[in-house]
Amino acid sequence: MRFALNTILLAGALLVVPAAAVAQDPMSDEDIIKSAESAAPPAVGQNATVIAMDDQMKMRTVREGTNGFTCMPDNPQSPGADPMCFDKGGVAWAQAWMSKQEPPKGMVGMAYMLAGGSDASNTDPYATAPAAGGAWVDTGPHIMIFNAGEAANNYPKQADNPDTKSPYVMWAGTPYEHLMIPVE
Repeated sequence: MRFALNTILLAGALLVVPAAAVAQDPMSDEDIIKSAESAAPPAVGQNATVIAMDDQMKMRTVREGTNGFTCMPDNPQSPGADPMCFDKGGVAWAQAWMSKQEPPKGMVGMAYMLAGGSDASNTDPYATAPAAGGAWVDTGPHIMIFNAGEAANNYPKQADNPDTKSPYVMWAGTPYEHLMIPVE
């Protein structure tokens, strides 16, 4: 079961990559682990499962973890650093997002992105590039809270150009809205 969930999760990370940009020199396992671990606090990253794409663009487990978190390295085709580390609820949310299904009810999830991230859109969960004339949404180190429910109503839901230095809601009004919480 872990393999299927991780495959969907990693496919989500690659959604923002244009097909022509996928080929590139593979990272060593040591570099993959280092990048993936940088997404979370050391106590989480060091004990997490690490997944990555192999040179055939198939998901592989680089390291089995022991703490229920799944981390992946930076996607070098995106404009910024974006390694991610998801808990079990975060993986379930990502699976729902990638399969265009409703996220599981009553299952809050979270993810670390302590190296920051770059997103194509603050409004479209499936955007692969910014809209014409738009810019990537660059967010510094942050955590994400998924399936926050009505708690998300307490945070700004700017459609464009969110203040990424303060908490805000990404993809507001969609089943995939989630809190973006900056951290130092």
